[in-house]
Amino acid sequence: MKKLVVILLVAIVPSLGFSQSIFDKYEDMDNVGSVIVNKGMIDLVSKIGELDNDKETREFVEVAKGLQGVKVFMTEDESVSMDMSKTVKQYLKSSKLEELMRVKDKDVNVKFYVKNGKNENHVTELLMFVSGMENVEIGHNGRKLETVLVSLTGDIDLNKIGSLTNKMDLPKDLNKAGGSK
Repeated sequence: MKKLVVILLVAIVPSLGFSQSIFDKYEDMDNVGSVIVNKGMIDLVSKIGELDNDKETREFVEVAKGLQGVKVFMTEDESVSMDMSKTVKQYLKSSKLEELMRVKDKDVNVKFYVKNGKNENHVTELLMFVSGMENVEIGHNGRKLETVLVSLTGDIDLNKIGSLTNKMDLPKDLNKAGGSK
């Protein structure tokens, strides 16, 4: 199911419209991998997932229904990593995001930021910025990651976000740095 979701996301991304953000400049860079998903695709994946009787899939669908969009940018390029860091700092100054948590494991830094939602368990934006990774491979082409930027927008229930991050099929080292299994 994880691979099906990722394949669907990657296949449809270019044809979807999505609101502009400060991070969109990374979408067309050759040395940046990106996945951008809007509400239409999220709804489609949710409908497919509703047919599954698996408990984890149902939890994923419940979280996904509240999402408006997902943006993921990844790079191994040091200069782009530095620019991403600068852009995140600039965005944090102009937005109403506050730090939720940060994790440091050797040189890897994982920072989570949120924008408050309808109550203390819900947020309207979740931003994750991971930097300092070395030798974290993605895919079968041997590509390595240095920096990952993830932005989730919508009505996000923090109590249920774990099921979504587990379904994202992130590299094992990145999950370890974030505290997941």
